[in-house]
Amino acid sequence: MTTPHFHLLITGNEQLSGKRQDKHFSKAIELLRARGLVLSQVTFLGDDEARIAAVIADAAARGEVLLCCGGIGATPDDRTRQACAAAFGLPIERHAEGEALIVAQYGERARPNRVLMADFPSGAKLIPNPVNRVSGFSMADCHFVPGFPEMAWPMLEWVLDTHYRQLHDAKPAVEYRLRAKGSAAEGDLLDLMEAVIAAHPALEFSSLPFRGHDDVEPHIEFGFKGAEKLAASACRQFAAGLQLRGARVEPLAMPPDESAG
Repeated sequence: MTTPHFHLLITGNEQLSGKRQDKHFSKAIELLRARGLVLSQVTFLGDDEARIAAVIADAAARGEVLLCCGGIGATPDDRTRQACAAAFGLPIERHAEGEALIVAQYGERARPNRVLMADFPSGAKLIPNPVNRVSGFSMADCHFVPGFPEMAWPMLEWVLDTHYRQLHDAKPAVEYRLRAKGSAAEGDLLDLMEAVIAAHPALEFSSLPFRGHDDVEPHIEFGFKGAEKLAASACRQFAAGLQLRGARVEPLAMPPDESAG
């Protein structure tokens, strides 16, 4: 089964103005990684209904899994519910079960305002909220939760474990890393990089040079991420190639020694 791209959308003018520091980005990476999945893209947007709708429509057209945090409240600046309806060309309507949950939670205080948070695009499915029972919602592979981390994070976990459990990888990708010091420079190692990548095309390769300062010697950090055997093979091949060129190789996260045991 082909794993779709996971796209995180974070909305809210307060994020872009600096009034509130985002916490969803790092948490989404953590939640996905724990399930052997990876985040492909993150988008930050203010409370602009048209722009949010465009991102939702594009994600749906690409077959991405969109995880959206923020903008599903009932205040005038919360426009994500309306943006989703526009993206899918659907009307907004009151979700009976969502309304019942709000009424059960708040009683007489539910109306007239709190029940507005049960107004979703027609046909939306609920995402349970374990904190106050005010649901998020899903449209196809686009999922919308509040901006409050204490609500958003368990709701995202529920989405991943309910809708995408079949994609969870019991053996997630590993990353082996090493540092090259000495005479090696990135430009001098392009052929070696290309040879290793060509031999292991399924891997994610990274090269991060450091110019050096004070007591830190200039160096390059390399990473090889993917299935354990492939990542280990690529890392060993690259380390051997570096040593043949006179570079000093320092292990950061190296595969186990094949000769051990």
